[in-house]
Amino acid sequence: MTLAAGIDVGGPSKGFHAVALRDGEYFGKFHSTDTAGMSAWVQRTGALAVGVDAPCLWRTGGRMRAAERGLANLGIRCFATPCRETAEAHPFYAWMRNGRSLYESLSGRYPLLDGSVAPAEAAEGVCFETYPQAVACVLAGRLLSARNKRSDRRGLLEAAGIRTGALGSLDLIDAALCAVAAHRYLLGDYSMLGDPAEGFIFLPGA
Repeated sequence: MTLAAGIDVGGPSKGFHAVALRDGEYFGKFHSTDTAGMSAWVQRTGALAVGVDAPCLWRTGGRMRAAERGLANLGIRCFATPCRETAEAHPFYAWMRNGRSLYESLSGRYPLLDGSVAPAEAAEGVCFETYPQAVACVLAGRLLSARNKRSDRRGLLEAAGIRTGALGSLDLIDAALCAVAAHRYLLGDYSMLGDPAEGFIFLPGA
């Protein structure tokens, strides 16, 4: 039995939306504006891998992190992660700061995956960064427009055998896609973009 969780990250007022999968099927959902509450829920599910839709590390140089350049090379757009100083000074990046707080809260039970740990060695639990739009493109086998993301992503989840009736918002749909990435990681079916200095983005294997 594989248990995986995915978390969509919003700003402090919006909080976190999470979905858990058991053997690749819908298992539960949760919402909280509190990092400790979200971390506690993930632990209660028994998840071994947690995919998070937020940058895991700040940019250290250049205009984009290596992982984001990798996505761009595939034709997939995403927000460029700033350096720490910019992130702490600008209100727009409040959701990224919230994501960093979540990683810190998860770290006691789910250390950040640095690309060196194989799924078989992740028995104690790991977390990592993923990106719903990229997960959706991998599942679809082609680039998708974000204009139809609600219907496209819901359809991809259903095609993967995941019941979406309980996923009433796009935040929960995105959390489920993050959980798909975590589930695929546990199965050894994954790919990763990035480097240890600025973090990896994990996706289902392409």
